[in-house]
Amino acid sequence: MKQEPKVRNQGTETKAGIVGMPPLAVIRKLNEERATIFDLDEPIVKKNMEDALPFLPRVYCAVLRTVVLNAMNLDLDLIYIDVGAGKCDSALHVAAVLRHYLDIPVIETRNSDTHPFGTVVCRSKMDLLKKMELITGGVTKTKPPNSTLPACIPTAGFWGVPPRDFSLLTVFPKTTHIYGWTRCMENKTPADIKLESHYNSDIPTVFFAQSFCAKTALAKLLADKHPHGLFVDADVTAGSSAKAKIQAFLELSGVSV
Repeated sequence: MKQEPKVRNQGTETKAGIVGMPPLAVIRKLNEERATIFDLDEPIVKKNMEDALPFLPRVYCAVLRTVVLNAMNLDLDLIYIDVGAGKCDSALHVAAVLRHYLDIPVIETRNSDTHPFGTVVCRSKMDLLKKMELITGGVTKTKPPNSTLPACIPTAGFWGVPPRDFSLLTVFPKTTHIYGWTRCMENKTPADIKLESHYNSDIPTVFFAQSFCAKTALAKLLADKHPHGLFVDADVTAGSSAKAKIQAFLELSGVSV
């Protein structure tokens, strides 16, 4: 029988880091233990991204480099990292890096959850940045963020992963529907490639991925297939050129922001 991983600070509140979306059973267990959960994908530690270079080369996406910065600077007891189809192959190698440099358990998971929780927030009328915060905030919980929001008629689409720099989202209208892996996040089925590949061909859609992320291939393919799609990638921050590019695309598409 496989033993539970030993964690330090026994008898005190567990501080657990998560990368990607570990299976619901893992999140439920951490919640039942009243653990403090840190989403290591988000920029928690205010450090220069260059500080990740001793551990991870620049060719890794900004999100995974952020994971490393957080893990190296937070006082964590253990880390759960999804390395399956619900995250990316690169996460598997990041797990090896963290396991080498840290003296805490780094536990690999593969999220194959299939029970759908719905995509109410993705289809609601709300500032896109606020919607993204609700969805990403839900990764530490076992229930969807909100089940009562009414759906709106979409005028634009955002397909892709949550950007490291959420300011990229401020140029979209409130009537933007979310697609791609972010929709899978809300649905709590991160490995659902069919749902991730879904988009609305009737609305102008921005297909986004972090620079150096493997999902740029799918984003570019779907943008090419879409009758009115725009492929955009960004590295650490959402520069003014990326925002201007999206804003011009929406304006030329007749979308009122």
